[in-house]
Amino acid sequence: MNIEEFREYCLSKKGTTEEFPFDEVTLVFKVLGKMYALTSLNKNFSVNLKCDPEKAIALREEYETIQPGYHMNKRHWNTVEMEGSLKIELLKKMIDHSYELVVSKLTKKQKEELNNL
Repeated sequence: MNIEEFREYCLSKKGTTEEFPFDEVTLVFKVLGKMYALTSLNKNFSVNLKCDPEKAIALREEYETIQPGYHMNKRHWNTVEMEGSLKIELLKKMIDHSYELVVSKLTKKQKEELNNL
């Protein structure tokens, strides 16, 4: 998966916006203002994705291209090398999981807002 495919996939998710809140090279994807994916535009293509802590450990043990989240809470975030050996289906599942984790933590009002988009 290249960066354009990643961007398009994230933007296809309901309520997703993209922005540069930290600097001009860190692209962040949010659902209703809550971050679920980010990547740097000036390094090797890797992304940080939110992940259930137990699942995060299992993925890191199985795939060397998945590491604890760089500059993130290492318990809840993974850094994933996107141009490595991982299949696109797995990458999409990890993006979906990150998005769903964030959506699950939204308030009832925010979930209703998301459903109405």
